[in-house]
Amino acid sequence: MHRGIYEAASGMLVQETHLDVITNNLANVDTPGYKRRISATSDFSALLDRIEKVSEDGETKITTVLPADMPFKGREVIGSVALAAIFSEDVMDTFPGVVKTSDNPLDMAIDGQGFFSLSDEEGNTYYTRAGNFTLDNNGNIVNPNGLMLQGEGGALNVGNNALDIQVNISGQVIVTREDQTEVIGRVAVFNFERPTYLHHQGNNLLTPTEQSGEAENVENVKIWSGMLETSNVEVVTEMARMIEAQRIYEGASKALTTHDEQTSKLITSFSRG
Repeated sequence: MHRGIYEAASGMLVQETHLDVITNNLANVDTPGYKRRISATSDFSALLDRIEKVSEDGETKITTVLPADMPFKGREVIGSVALAAIFSEDVMDTFPGVVKTSDNPLDMAIDGQGFFSLSDEEGNTYYTRAGNFTLDNNGNIVNPNGLMLQGEGGALNVGNNALDIQVNISGQVIVTREDQTEVIGRVAVFNFERPTYLHHQGNNLLTPTEQSGEAENVENVKIWSGMLETSNVEVVTEMARMIEAQRIYEGASKALTTHDEQTSKLITSFSRG
């Protein structure tokens, strides 16, 4: 009886998390370069069907095994141990958004896979697909939050006396001054072995995780100047996912109410006897 209550309650909690992910996607539909998140679930037995093994080199490793092969010490497996659904993970959809023309020559869009690298004053590094850049008071190319765009040799600084700034297709930043034209650096672009596992830090910033792997420099990248990649969130798709999650939540809620009523009747019947 209580097994049904646990399953229904866990289903409601999972759908609440799904709705949070979907809502966040819809809130960023107009955010340049935003990549939508996709949530996934699994059954509770996925957590139980794992045992720790110590390898020959002395390191403890988690290994997935079949339930029938687990050391239950004489107990026989007679069915599934999945008592509930759990929120497994949410991953990033790396499908590129639509690229649109802008009036800002410092707006940039990456052709293909890869991410811009940004750093703050404390030296922390972040990654993003958002290419809406401007200049700060010190002549640094920065994002809307003031984080500095990184080139292959460090932060890209054009100085305070630039008459014109252009970024060519290979990512070179060309600055025209009164007496000369010079290349101050090349925009650095990085990619990851599994970019779907990058963590959204907030403010459209991404940080690497153990699953995503470390950042690797992308060679021969093409960068479109005066162009801006939009969000890859599709409102119709997200609304359909929201309706689906709400209906599943309502179904689980009704199941929970039914099990609760049956439990109450059972307790009343036994108390009379």
